[in-house]
Amino acid sequence: MTQPSRLHLFQAFGVELEYMIVDRQTLNVKPIADELLKAELGAYGSDFENGIVTWSNELVAHVIELKSTRPESNFSALCSAFSDNVKRANDILAQWNAMLLPTAAHPWMDPQTETKLWPHDNNEVYQIYNKIFDCRGHGWSNLQSTHLNLPFYDDEEFAKLHAAIRIVLPLLPALCASSPFLDGKSTGYLDTRMNFYKSNQQLIPSITGKVIPEGVFSRRQYYNTVYERIKTDIAPHNTDNILDPIWVNSRGAIPRFDRGSIEIRIMDIQECPPADLAIQTLVIETIRALCNEKFINLEEQMRQRTEILAGILDETSRSGADAEILSTEYPGVFGLEAPCTAGQLWQHIYKRLTEMGTTTLKQWDTELEVILKDGPLAARMLRSMQGDFSREAIVKIYQKLGDCLAQNRLFIG
Repeated sequence: MTQPSRLHLFQAFGVELEYMIVDRQTLNVKPIADELLKAELGAYGSDFENGIVTWSNELVAHVIELKSTRPESNFSALCSAFSDNVKRANDILAQWNAMLLPTAAHPWMDPQTETKLWPHDNNEVYQIYNKIFDCRGHGWSNLQSTHLNLPFYDDEEFAKLHAAIRIVLPLLPALCASSPFLDGKSTGYLDTRMNFYKSNQQLIPSITGKVIPEGVFSRRQYYNTVYERIKTDIAPHNTDNILDPIWVNSRGAIPRFDRGSIEIRIMDIQECPPADLAIQTLVIETIRALCNEKFINLEEQMRQRTEILAGILDETSRSGADAEILSTEYPGVFGLEAPCTAGQLWQHIYKRLTEMGTTTLKQWDTELEVILKDGPLAARMLRSMQGDFSREAIVKIYQKLGDCLAQNRLFIG
């Protein structure tokens, strides 16, 4: 994310959206991201800057990333730009009878036989990852996510931001789970991508930790606690010293002290940019309210236990908004009594934010009403299928989702 200077809390945000490239008729993956970029660049390359949106390659050749070129504060303009770039990409892909497809995992891709790693620049990094972890797996070659980058200026702002983000992370699948299918069948998880995210680097557990970051609240403490351990653990696999602990770190939220930002990485991609930007606005405003100590003070936020937060993340990954939160202390952070569901907690948070006079949510009323009332995309998908998870039914639902992306509209069910 290009950043001209260090920003303070909530001044602007970086947004990244990842989409699959698939055949228009069969919806099978098409590993032609390099050809799509070449069509714009005139030669093989990894980045095409198109105004406030930049296209980039990912680990595998059937995924393309659309990201804000610079941190942005106007999400309405950014949403329109994302939608325009989706249309532009789809127009180009038509020559290969291909198109972009949303959601966080392809429902029937076989990663063992269909994985094609990015073959051009930066390929040596991908090859090392492949050698260590074997990237022919759902947690590697079959996943698409939304990343949100939030700025901080110094250690004081980092402490506030990191404390708040840790608290919000467990609730994210209740808003944005979109991966209920793998290998052609229902998995029992609404956020199957998250289930694989937790375990796909278990060969070196310190890389991911418990996904919920440790309760560390200064740059020095983070380097000593997290990065030094990762550096030690990857050393036997990093003989050429190519892997950097700073970007090998795969927790659910990753600080980048060099540019002053924390990147949230555990949100599933939605069916259209308005859904993504609506969710991100709600997440940002919840984090802002925590940073401003509107719910509980900073000391109490810092005391939230990683084990409890990680357990809640497990439940929301499985059940989304229906996940029951039994912890007596967690809902109390937001002023709600346990037990409650994750969906009830989000509705309560939304109401509290509205009562606080938060105005940025209003432009996303339509999207948030659907998500908060009917649940995350995965739940709406499954409900509309009425128990028919045949291959034909799965194809049909993903064709509808492809239409939602192309037409820039929510999936209602």
